[in-house]
Amino acid sequence: MKYLTIAIFLISQLFVQNLFAAGSDGSSGGKDKSEYKQAVNLIKSAKKYEKKEKIEKAQKRYAKAYKLLIKSNEKKPNNADTLNYLGFTSRKLGDFENGEKFYLEGLAIDPKHVGINEYLGELYVVTNRMDLARERLDVLMGCNCEEYNELKEIIDGTKKSKY
Repeated sequence: MKYLTIAIFLISQLFVQNLFAAGSDGSSGGKDKSEYKQAVNLIKSAKKYEKKEKIEKAQKRYAKAYKLLIKSNEKKPNNADTLNYLGFTSRKLGDFENGEKFYLEGLAIDPKHVGINEYLGELYVVTNRMDLARERLDVLMGCNCEEYNELKEIIDGTKKSKY
């Protein structure tokens, strides 16, 4: 009986410690997502709204994603994926100048980043710099990836870019 009481006491202490530990560091037991992951989810949602021609809802999500990506970039700078999405959200919000800057920063870190090369190529098409868009396409040529085909269709005019 004595051992059973001790075992119950120890188990209850472990349960209580785990309960308090889960909330003590602000992580809510791992339920909170990083700013980057939240931003990616918002971008995916915005793209869906864009396809449904619900542009205002898409723009709100791109703006929220942009703010989260800025925070993420401040915490973990020089991440090509974060810079890619910063460029993407800037471009989608009509800020081509900053979009290009973020893309170029990302390419300085990872020159063969397929997402950056595709999206920067799209930005060049929208800003009527076709020679630069073709340069991005050349970088993607050997990747055997969907990004190459997407950019090629936009450059060829068979697919419209929604900036």
